[in-house]
Amino acid sequence: MRNIPVNLAGYRLMVTEPPAMKTRKDESGRDVVVTDKEGASKFVVSVFAKRKGDKGEELRVTLDADPGEGLDEGDLVELVQARVSPYSFKNSQGETVSGIAFSAAGVKPLGD
Repeated sequence: MRNIPVNLAGYRLMVTEPPAMKTRKDESGRDVVVTDKEGASKFVVSVFAKRKGDKGEELRVTLDADPGEGLDEGDLVELVQARVSPYSFKNSQGETVSGIAFSAAGVKPLGD
């Protein structure tokens, strides 16, 4: 299953790392911009998700589109069409790495 919708109602999301273009390392160790199937650049933002009374968790969220300017560390935001996708792969040491990846159509300041 991919792109499972996530309901983050009741969570306060605070930017811990402002949005930036998403990159990965190629075989030569150089940074390469991550794109979708159509060639559009992906972006990433880190948010701290906390519900009242809970400890909270930092989430790194891949964004489908450029969020634009104006989101800074400490800003309260909401994710547009948030979703998770499970993944599993073997790394270069032969170990299986598994988890979930968060993504969203976009991010916007709380209250907009």
